[in-house]
Amino acid sequence: MSAQLISILSKQLNLPSHSVQNTLSLLDEGATVPFISRYRKEVTGSLDEVQIGAIKEEYQRLQELLKRRLSILENIREQGQLNTELEEKINNTWTSAELEDLYLPYKPKRKTRASIAREKGLEPLAGSLMKQDIKDVHSFAERFTSAEIADAEEALAGARDIMAEWINERAYARNTIRRLFAHEAAVTSKLVKGKEEEGAKYSDYFRFSEPLKRIPSHRMLALRRAESEGILRLSIVPPEEKALDQLERIFVKAHNESSAQVKLAVKDSYKRLLAPSIETEFRNSSKEKADTEAIAVFAWNLRQLLLTPPLGPRRTLAIDPGFRSGCKVVCLDEQGKLLHNENIYPHPPQSEGGKAAAKISNLVEAYKIETIAIGNGTAGRETEDFIQKRLRLQKGVNVFMVNEAGASVYSASKVAREEFPTYDVTVRGAVSIGRRLMDPLAELVKIDPKSIGVGQYQHDVDQNQLKKSLDTVVESVVNQVGVNLNTASKHLLNYVSGLGPKLAETLVEHRAEHGVFKDRNQLLEVKGLGPKAYEQAAGFLRIQNGTNPLDNSAVHPESYAVVKHMARNLNRPVQLLIGAKEALKKVDLQTYVTDQTGLPTLKDIIEELSKGGRDPRGKAKVFSFDPGIRKVEDLKEGMILPGLVTNITKFGAFVDVGAKQDGLVHISQLADRFISDPTEIVRLNQEVEVKVLEVDIPRKRIQLSMKEV
Repeated sequence: MSAQLISILSKQLNLPSHSVQNTLSLLDEGATVPFISRYRKEVTGSLDEVQIGAIKEEYQRLQELLKRRLSILENIREQGQLNTELEEKINNTWTSAELEDLYLPYKPKRKTRASIAREKGLEPLAGSLMKQDIKDVHSFAERFTSAEIADAEEALAGARDIMAEWINERAYARNTIRRLFAHEAAVTSKLVKGKEEEGAKYSDYFRFSEPLKRIPSHRMLALRRAESEGILRLSIVPPEEKALDQLERIFVKAHNESSAQVKLAVKDSYKRLLAPSIETEFRNSSKEKADTEAIAVFAWNLRQLLLTPPLGPRRTLAIDPGFRSGCKVVCLDEQGKLLHNENIYPHPPQSEGGKAAAKISNLVEAYKIETIAIGNGTAGRETEDFIQKRLRLQKGVNVFMVNEAGASVYSASKVAREEFPTYDVTVRGAVSIGRRLMDPLAELVKIDPKSIGVGQYQHDVDQNQLKKSLDTVVESVVNQVGVNLNTASKHLLNYVSGLGPKLAETLVEHRAEHGVFKDRNQLLEVKGLGPKAYEQAAGFLRIQNGTNPLDNSAVHPESYAVVKHMARNLNRPVQLLIGAKEALKKVDLQTYVTDQTGLPTLKDIIEELSKGGRDPRGKAKVFSFDPGIRKVEDLKEGMILPGLVTNITKFGAFVDVGAKQDGLVHISQLADRFISDPTEIVRLNQEVEVKVLEVDIPRKRIQLSMKEV
């Protein structure tokens, strides 16, 4: 990698050049982002995952730009048009738009009005007109009449076509219009005739205009969706008179007949070539910006969801509720293994409440059930009510409502069919609900993140970018939390640093054949798992009750010797050092600094030992909705209700208050002060109290507030 690239990345990302260079070296050696951010802080200067990811992404972009640059240089060279000045300009260009502007005059073109005029021999006329010193242009143009050109007017028209193309291809002209678009372009929408009824949900945008630089991402995506559905027509342009004025200042140099022709060419160039071209650029860039913001919201929500506190290993009875088709009930052991399944019909039309209650009571006793998980979908609240009222559960058996978003996607997936080939989708869905309570992360990794539904406009954004971003979030969270090596599925292991699908599957097969792992070093016995993969993965894999207590922590095996040294100096065994906060406070970290182990790693080791193996996600807690709320019709303005945050967008947060329809707390109603981002106030699955502001039953809209609560 060149020093120039390092310098450019350092300036663009505002990071020290040595941090950038060292990070790129580690990535080049096959290190993963989670590994580098957690275990190579001395090398990178303690860069976090976001910064390392930005270096990786921007470096890849620059590499693509360099490839494009070489291709352009070669093409111009083949045309015999490359000179020293142009080559230098191209080699000093680091933005795609500027590079394409420089290439535009040399880019092979399809047949254009200008190329047709050139074929008719009108380029000299265009050149003479651009000098703007011809006073009688019609007499001069007469010289260019021929069998193909009837008169002076036709000759002038062809010359204007050539001049219009020249104007469009001038990099400084394009940059002038680009700057005008950036500062003064407006997004304007108009209704397509006859689409009033079909596009009723977009009625706010039937006649709409907003400055491009101020339009929020969710509004931009809504407008583009309406355009793609044929409801609206969109334009993104600055005031035309300003654009023409700025171009005329560049190209119109006199006040004569020649300059009048140039002025006409400027107008034609702007309307026919420049404006559509730059508008396309800004359509694309505004879409990219909107996508980036929407994907960031989705990624933030997904992270919060994946970090949902687990209940932990419990013998669980899980219910996938329903009315007409009944409720599917499954019993699971502490590890989520399916023990039993059957249906109950406590709700109309069957209304077999007594029979259903007896069944549940028998199952709770027979399978020593410790907790009950109920999906929060159709008939969820009614099923919770039935369980709470009809059953006198033994002490310690808590009832949890579980967010079942994506459970139906999982139940019909290849993953679910592999796990439960002999069971139907209803059984698989109920199992997923139960497991999701025990360990949300382990279950959610089996579902395509897009199907979990915790974002905005996920179907409208760039799907490749969305997948890449969400996969990064899953990888980050899995490695942040750590994975139980002896119980994790191949789907969970797939996201562990250094593993991937093939090694994850091989590892599970090895575990099935040879039994549980007792020591992290046994990973090296797994076929295909070499020293590099071991280095990348070991610190993120946990072994409970193994031969080495450090194997159940985030301390990397390469640092075990340091911990043993600390233990010796504190005169206690390593196992008694874990969780000994007071003893660990006495450790003088400077004593243990070496060329390989610096203060950042030593601080991480102390922090990890102090946690004592606690799950960073915390523990699941029971939450109860207001018992009087079952449906939207139960809501009244002014009510103060408990709720759970189910989704966060740029314009506010959606809250479930138990009415089968989430309500919106608009960003202006989240706090008594101004906030620019809802994540300043709320997080996913947060328990909140809200006030009902408005209930619109026909439109199924609930407006809530957190300001006065």
